Amino acid sequence: MAQCFAPGTFAAPLARYTAFMSSPALPLDVFELRLLEVLRSKVEFIELIGEDLASAGGKRLRPSLVYLALRALGRTDEREHDLAVAVELLHSASLLHDDLLDNADTRRGRETAFRRFGNVVSVMSGDYMLSKVLVLLSTMPQSLTRAFGETAAAVCEGEVLQFQVAAYGDYTLENYLNIIRGKTGVLIELAATAPALLTDAPVEQFGALDTYGREYGLAFQMQDDLLDLASDEATLGKPIGGDLREGKATLPVLYLLDGPHGSEVREILERRAAEPGDVQRVRELAQSEGAFAATRYEIERRSKLAVSALSTLPATPARDRMAALANLEAERVK
Repeated sequence: MAQCFAPGTFAAPLARYTAFMSSPALPLDVFELRLLEVLRSKVEFIELIGEDLASAGGKRLRPSLVYLALRALGRTDEREHDLAVAVELLHSASLLHDDLLDNADTRRGRETAFRRFGNVVSVMSGDYMLSKVLVLLSTMPQSLTRAFGETAAAVCEGEVLQFQVAAYGDYTLENYLNIIRGKTGVLIELAATAPALLTDAPVEQFGALDTYGREYGLAFQMQDDLLDLASDEATLGKPIGGDLREGKATLPVLYLLDGPHGSEVREILERRAAEPGDVQRVRELAQSEGAFAATRYEIERRSKLAVSALSTLPATPARDRMAALANLEAERVK
């Protein structure tokens, strides 16, 4: 029987994950300085939002993948820092807009930009970041401009599709995969493949990084979705069941919808878990019916596909670290 995650269960995996991501082998200190430099503005509110972004930190997964992929290819390029910043800015701009769409109060434990400065300032600051992405890309191959544009379009489509699915109650695995690829997967794909475009790497190496980024990106969002329902507030840093309250059918919920309690779960989903005990009921069902276990299996399967794709690349410490990142995904706790 699958078990819910008890408080403190993940202390050791979290420590290992954090230690791995903070490895001094990557020039993240240079990245942070360049990020601050790029976000400089004469407008105080934009400057403050930029400083919040830089100081908030986070896992810096996407810039780390840029650096790792470049090294896994055995390439060097002085534009690597600008490429890493461009990927992070595209991600951060999407978060500014996402917080507004989700009416979120906090982001990484801090008040969201639109709560602090208002809708207009938040949206325009996100657009400012996107404009900086274009400036950074102006010194790089045209293929990267196209890749960033297609990624931005996919993010927008994923967000709108998520609202459309909730509005129509069209809860299918195909829709779910399209949503999570747009929300998260494409940005991780971009981080993994952009170095190959920057250095004009062979097509088979690009393909390996593309598969790695796609499968790892899907596993990453599936783990986020699993934690939203199966973790606890103390570990996650926010109330559990947020996706249910927004009418989002994540993978554990999709498994339940196809089971004997499907009608009950659909009713909870459609009323946005508005009644007392709704979230706990779905948690209990996901535990007893094996939905948590099935989701963890799918995360591990996707992670293994990501690692397998890397076999095309030369054996290097960077490739090994990329593989370890994917393998650790099932243990990530926040």
